Amino acid sequence: MQYKRFYYLIQLQYLGFRYHGWQKQPDVLTIEHMLNKTLNYVLEGKRFKVIAAGRTDAMVSVNQTYAELFIYEDELNLDTFLEVFNKNLPQDIKCLSIEETTADFNIIQHPKVKEYLYFFCIKEKMHPFCAPFMVNLQEDLDIALMKKGAKLFEGEHDFYSFAFRPNPETQTEGKIDVCELTENSIYTANFFPELSYVLKVVGEGFKRQQIRLMMGALIDLGRHKISLEDLKKIIDGKNKMKLEHIAQASGLILNRVSLKP
Repeated sequence: MQYKRFYYLIQLQYLGFRYHGWQKQPDVLTIEHMLNKTLNYVLEGKRFKVIAAGRTDAMVSVNQTYAELFIYEDELNLDTFLEVFNKNLPQDIKCLSIEETTADFNIIQHPKVKEYLYFFCIKEKMHPFCAPFMVNLQEDLDIALMKKGAKLFEGEHDFYSFAFRPNPETQTEGKIDVCELTENSIYTANFFPELSYVLKVVGEGFKRQQIRLMMGALIDLGRHKISLEDLKKIIDGKNKMKLEHIAQASGLILNRVSLKP
């Protein structure tokens, strides 16, 4: 027997600090697990499936992203679903909106632009309340040099060295529209350091841990462990270098996912 299927696009945001990433895994807490658990309760056991616009790693937070929700047999009451869903989700996950879509829409294949932010501070130890949002590097870094290095990532490159464990089939060529390091004025709190920094990266697609590998290279640049010329060589994919420095996950936020028309 074939059941009718209904299609919905939901917007989500979550604090990733206590989760082991998006993807459901045995014996650990994940975003997908909590969504499925809540949906199973709210939908009273009806069949459903959720597919994310992209998976996040452990401790990575999301300000706004999309997921596709398939429901079998019965359609949602959109007038009441959002309120009930949010009431039953844990406090560190929120559904921003939901709208009906069609069978032709595919959240994975649909073209989209992603904006990532990586927050960090240097020198003095930060307030412990900052831990879910930024990384504390208790050393002096050459920020001016790191700003120059960040701009080198912009444009079309073969990002082979910034792809985590690539295999021969991995597509490593891509384009970064914006990569800039600035003083942070995007997210603020009274317990944040007086001065913090943010790396903003915008592009259509990124490989697993790519932003954290990029940030790791910029930190090494700020420590003068590598030079701007070294960074240029690393960005040139034909050199196929294996990078060891993956920046901590807790400073990374998927800030925005924009769906292209």
